[in-house]
Amino acid sequence: MKLGITLIAGSIFLGLSACSSTGPVIYPNTHFLSVGKSAAEKDIEVCRKMAESAGAKEGGGQLGNVATSTAMGAGVGAASGAAGGAIYGAAGQGSLVGAASGAVAGLLRGILFSSRSSSQPSQAYANFVSRCLEEKGYEVTGWQ
Repeated sequence: MKLGITLIAGSIFLGLSACSSTGPVIYPNTHFLSVGKSAAEKDIEVCRKMAESAGAKEGGGQLGNVATSTAMGAGVGAASGAAGGAIYGAAGQGSLVGAASGAVAGLLRGILFSSRSSSQPSQAYANFVSRCLEEKGYEVTGWQ
């Protein structure tokens, strides 16, 4: 029971940390210095909304990756559990145990990898926002 609560709490924490967004790093050129930081932040928000309205998504589909990883883990776990269970004469029970453990492993793997990959936005989104900002006179040096 404690293990289940720990896994759920860890999953929630990792999921929330994966939701933090990144943003463009603006070089303090003459345009940036003339408009100031607050105007630059408003321009960044405008460019973000334009990118989203054009169809570019900030994230690379992390939720779908987590679901796929969970399903794959369950399938692999069920197959290996059935194989192990067949050796000992309980293929059905082995596949159930294998599917459950494989699903948990796949879920955790998906969450961990999605939180790592979420540090950078999708390439299309970053390119769109960067180009929009450059057309407004800013110089984007990167994303973090």
